[in-house]
Amino acid sequence: MCHTTDSRPPAGPIAGQVADHGPVELASEDGNRFAAYRAAPAAPNGRSVILLPDVRGLHPFYRDLALRFAEAGFLAVAVDYYGRTAGVGERDDSFDWKSHYPRLQPEQVRADAAAAAAFLRWESPGPVFTVGFCAGGGQSWRLAASDLGLAGAIGFYGLPNLVEDVVDDLSAPLLLLLAGEDVATSQEEFGLLTARIDAAGKEQETYVYEGAPHSFFDRSFGEWRQACEDAWLRILDFTERVSARKASA
Repeated sequence: MCHTTDSRPPAGPIAGQVADHGPVELASEDGNRFAAYRAAPAAPNGRSVILLPDVRGLHPFYRDLALRFAEAGFLAVAVDYYGRTAGVGERDDSFDWKSHYPRLQPEQVRADAAAAAAFLRWESPGPVFTVGFCAGGGQSWRLAASDLGLAGAIGFYGLPNLVEDVVDDLSAPLLLLLAGEDVATSQEEFGLLTARIDAAGKEQETYVYEGAPHSFFDRSFGEWRQACEDAWLRILDFTERVSARKASA
């Protein structure tokens, strides 16, 4: 588990206003209906993000994270994974994610991400990025090999095994934000993944926060405040550069 129910994402460097926000229900191409949380900026930067949670699904951390991204100018939607097996209920501490996560398949995440991307593009035609955490980080990187037309894929302390089999198919640049003391994945495993990405000639940027634990992106971790601030700046820089490049192509 990455974040407890009382965890909250750190504030970003841009403290803008949120125009509106709230829960929505989306439908994927296979008929699944799933919970999501949308947040729209008062001052849009023209970019959108799909937020892919850790194994807990759409718990309060990710609803708040959608607000933080909207404050930074992004149209954001955070999605839940478990509509097929658990409906659209709350994902608090009582949710038994351990009985649902093993049944989640990458193609289901792709279908739900496709519905989220269509939802965002209906409102804003600009570039769409994915941002994921832990299992969602690996799913985010994996979606860069999908047919969703993503501008880029960002993952915090993601799981390499979720992307290893699609490295040759990656078509969008990756940003890997890694914890130096990650207990879920060793630095050797991350090194093997980035080496494979490089060998395949795919675009990636990797940054390791030395000494940081898995799930360091949490405002309750005061000692990792600078790492959180730096990660925010890297997200803003990455999405701005990639979007500008696509606009000029």
